[in-house]
Amino acid sequence: MGLLTLEPIHLPKSSAAETVVVYSGRAERLIKPVLDHFEKTTGTSVQLLTAGSTELVNRLRAEKTRTPADVFITNEAGALELARNLNLLQPITLPGIKTIIPEAFRAPDNSWIGLSGRMWVIVYNTNMVDPSHIHSLLDLATPSWKGKLAIPTANSEYLQAGASMVLAAKGKQTSNNFLQGIRDNADNEVYGKNRQIVDAVAKGKVSVGIVNHYYIFRHLAKDPQAPIAPLITDQEEGGMGSIMNVAGIGLTAHAKHVSAANQLIEFLMSPTGQEMFAHTNKEYPVNPSVKADPAVPPASSFRASTIPLTRLAELREPIIQEIQRLGLR
Repeated sequence: MGLLTLEPIHLPKSSAAETVVVYSGRAERLIKPVLDHFEKTTGTSVQLLTAGSTELVNRLRAEKTRTPADVFITNEAGALELARNLNLLQPITLPGIKTIIPEAFRAPDNSWIGLSGRMWVIVYNTNMVDPSHIHSLLDLATPSWKGKLAIPTANSEYLQAGASMVLAAKGKQTSNNFLQGIRDNADNEVYGKNRQIVDAVAKGKVSVGIVNHYYIFRHLAKDPQAPIAPLITDQEEGGMGSIMNVAGIGLTAHAKHVSAANQLIEFLMSPTGQEMFAHTNKEYPVNPSVKADPAVPPASSFRASTIPLTRLAELREPIIQEIQRLGLR
């Protein structure tokens, strides 16, 4: 697989059907094994560029028709919906897409689709916390958790998306109180990586943290005796439900290799591609015919939020402004 840099891109000479250019907001280590398998089994060459999802949206805007990107992969739906709103994507017309990918996990015009689901959950130290005392994610903003909480940094797309879902479900005042509360309670326990939060909880530096669920199960796969567990909250009647987001893929508006791009998209939503996400990354497959890894809680065991993922784009800027106003680090 070719790895691209953020310098001007010069593609190798090849026919349109043999190359697909991927802009990925997902970390290389999470997406590359799946792309490697696609490349090996199909013979199609993959050119990969990884960077922050917002950075890649801005790059697509600047490149316009000159972009070499055929597909745009992100680690959350908000960036994909933002790209769609900016006319940077085009509808995916693969047959069967409406039956394979549930409506909740794709754009109204099918210009992007979800590939794998993840929950924003609480990770807690089982030696330090009684989970029956936590009913909602919002509980972590109360003063009783001061000095006991670890959170992502202010520029984390997961924090921005999670707070956006709180805003959509509970309104501005509650989302503001949530952000202010977790800021005060975390103090210096602010981390750039979810895995660092999980590690801090496992080592007892803090009692609880907020992370995507799969980081917990990856840690446990390496250290089964670690005193950590996930806590899925907000399940009571009338509650907002667990915050679910998706990693996904969009077809760029000016794709030069549409056939190869569709081949990749078709592979990623196939049982083979979905199983790789489910079992390698401990995420939830969006294709309902594919089962999640047995290590993670079955999807039938919890109620997810019903807030449309398309709302993440419109709420992103208000949430970022509030995060900046409150001085989260």
